[in-house]
Amino acid sequence: MARKAGNKISKKANRPASRRTVLVIDVGGTHVKVMTDKERIKREFESGPTLSATEMVRQVKLLTKDWSYDVISVGYPGPVVHNRPLTEPHNLGRGWAGFDFHRAFGRPTRVVNDALMQAIGSYQGGRMLFLGLGTGLGSAMIVDGVYEPMELGHLPYRKGATFEDYVGAAGLERRGRKKWRKSVDDVIARLSAALEPEYIVLGGGNADKVDNPPPKVRFGDNANAFEGGFRMWKKRARKANGAAR
Repeated sequence: MARKAGNKISKKANRPASRRTVLVIDVGGTHVKVMTDKERIKREFESGPTLSATEMVRQVKLLTKDWSYDVISVGYPGPVVHNRPLTEPHNLGRGWAGFDFHRAFGRPTRVVNDALMQAIGSYQGGRMLFLGLGTGLGSAMIVDGVYEPMELGHLPYRKGATFEDYVGAAGLERRGRKKWRKSVDDVIARLSAALEPEYIVLGGGNADKVDNPPPKVRFGDNANAFEGGFRMWKKRARKANGAAR
């Protein structure tokens, strides 16, 4: 059975890494944002609770039809295994778990957790812990160029609740900004003591609500997600098991 024309694998993917154009797709609960390392212009469309993976691909293709690109990086709001989402997202539609983005786009595609993609873009060497304060608590650790996506937000914290329950968006709304900030400081202190990073980068939509951050804490930029997606193809990033990406 012949493949549809849109699913053919691009021959341009065989270009040397220095000549490849990378399309980065940052999938969020309210918007999907795209950018290439050639155009450096951000475009976006609304996502939301009805957006499926198939519909996301269709809209990205439509939005970027005047762009040329060779390979793709996708930041997905959930755990990822072997370049495919492991579970359905909390704030989007269905059909994401196990979705084959490589086949759908017809381009070589690397998929990682969205917090990890922003962490890769924020990394400046050494031991870095990234914490994303958004809808939940995203997290990733990079040590001497070796990265590991983490799910620290789901660890138990207090009164049967998790870190994410206290410092995610729901915790901010439920408890108010003053108590939320105290919890953020406490969570940072606990994770810093356990993981011993040289520095911590705070990202996510609620990072700007943190006043007087603790020592070793730096504020990231959400635009670093795009930089992380570019780096996923331009440099050899290594997973914690030592395998090259």
